Amino acid sequence: MGRINRQPPVKLICGFIFREQPAYEKAKRFLEKKFGPLDFESENLAFDHTTYYEKEFGAVLSRKFISFQKLIPAGCLAQIKALTIKYEQELSRGRNRLVNIDPGFLDLGKLTLATTKDHKHRVFIGRGIYAEVTLYFEDKTYKPWEWTYPDYKSAEYIGIFNRIREFYRLQLKPCTLHT
Repeated sequence: MGRINRQPPVKLICGFIFREQPAYEKAKRFLEKKFGPLDFESENLAFDHTTYYEKEFGAVLSRKFISFQKLIPAGCLAQIKALTIKYEQELSRGRNRLVNIDPGFLDLGKLTLATTKDHKHRVFIGRGIYAEVTLYFEDKTYKPWEWTYPDYKSAEYIGIFNRIREFYRLQLKPCTLHT
């Protein structure tokens, strides 16, 4: 017989795609007000794995990742994605967004991203949002699936997520004092 187990809290991460640094800074500040201080912020990374966003944002795009100190329940992902969509719209210039915000969470076994796009490997989680396990952890590193976006397969991104995972692992470790 199966047992219902309590899910440990997860590490909230957000990826951003943007052209103008001030748009990223505004979005980051908004999220810090909602979810608290950061414990990781990547450098600006070139976003050159696809031209998908160029029509909306223009060329020469950047990507950044952040993670938050405070852990969250995994069940909040749909609500967080809905919030980031609303904020993207508030920051828009006409019909064009200035920043794309991709929330997700990391746990010891996987990196899960939220999306509005359904596909065979995505699961509906409510509010018009789907979840995708984008990377899985095996042999001391995150690894991609066949459907993983090309940029998330890069050694650079995987290195970032391995680093954030280590922060998370230490957060879960009980404090032990030796006297």
